Amino acid sequence: MENSAFLAYAEGIVQGVGFRYFAYREAQAFDIVGYVRNLPDGRVEVYAEGPKADLDSFIEILRQGPRFGNVENLEVQWKQPQNKYKQFRIESGYGY
Repeated sequence: MENSAFLAYAEGIVQGVGFRYFAYREAQAFDIVGYVRNLPDGRVEVYAEGPKADLDSFIEILRQGPRFGNVENLEVQWKQPQNKYKQFRIESGYGY
């Protein structure tokens, strides 16, 4: 099955509530690789590659967010897979 990819930006209460760990844990449940990181403007960036059906499910989970978070908006941009990631990882972000 051919892989797809997306770049997403989560807005709302998404930093300091375990969103990155939540995304990491959920990505592990699927065949998804990529990264999650905080942005200095308060959003969280998620890049993910994997089977389209798994990515669609992952997006719905990201829209829900972690228990103590509140995802007000999740902007998703579909991309061509880069095929350079071997796993899903938490990145420290921009200066964090």
